[in-house]
Amino acid sequence: MKLNTSHKRSTTVPPPRFRKPTFTVWLGVGVLFAFFLHGLYISDLTPERIYKGIFRLGEFLAEAFPPKPDRLISIITATIETFEMALVGTVFGALFSLPLSLLAAKNTSPNRAIYSLSRGFITLLRVIPDLVWGLLFIVVVGLGAGAGILAIMVDVMGFCGKFFAERIEEIDPKPVEALRALGASQWGIIVGAIFPVTMPSFVASTLYSLEASVRSAVVLGLVGAGGIGVELATSMQLLRYDEAFMTIIVIFVVVLLVEQISGIIRKSLM
Repeated sequence: MKLNTSHKRSTTVPPPRFRKPTFTVWLGVGVLFAFFLHGLYISDLTPERIYKGIFRLGEFLAEAFPPKPDRLISIITATIETFEMALVGTVFGALFSLPLSLLAAKNTSPNRAIYSLSRGFITLLRVIPDLVWGLLFIVVVGLGAGAGILAIMVDVMGFCGKFFAERIEEIDPKPVEALRALGASQWGIIVGAIFPVTMPSFVASTLYSLEASVRSAVVLGLVGAGGIGVELATSMQLLRYDEAFMTIIVIFVVVLLVEQISGIIRKSLM
């Protein structure tokens, strides 16, 4: 009996070759490099300036230490308000992101026009910084937590809307096709085949948004949108560095706790 000792040819796909950059690519790199150099120039971050700045930082820490706890109750109250702003804005932003993401996903959007409009709307929400949204909503509803909540809600809609839609587009189409073959309605398909698969990812993305929203709420307070940012801005403007340092410590603790708890929940879901 003759044995076949021939070997099959290797079917290993060769690694992709590095494509030679085009003129447009080189032009784009050159423009970015020019902006980079100009950014360094206008920053005026000379070694002498940095050296003097370190001493000024030392003076700030000397005046800020020890932190003054006299207004600790007010600081904690404002910090709770900041967290509540972030929580309410994140929850509403995530809820509004659900129908928006269904319209912005190729496999659930009714038609191409609605898909394009929804994607464009999400892009608009994402490209405008939350600080700008905060200033706009201060004009709309006035100073306070309301403006901060609306700014965070819109920012979360831009973030979650994009990631929710992308997750919906990644699902296995077979369960959807099976339900459709059985005559299920579009809402039945969404509830029975899409949400059960995507919900853990949705919750994880929402928790990540909550972490970012807590930090955003602090910054929004600096422009009058309520919360601990107002306390911090006031202390800094009045040169009460010991009170400002106490505020910074409380902010650090709260943000750290939110990130740790959020991380634990995300790991249990994913």
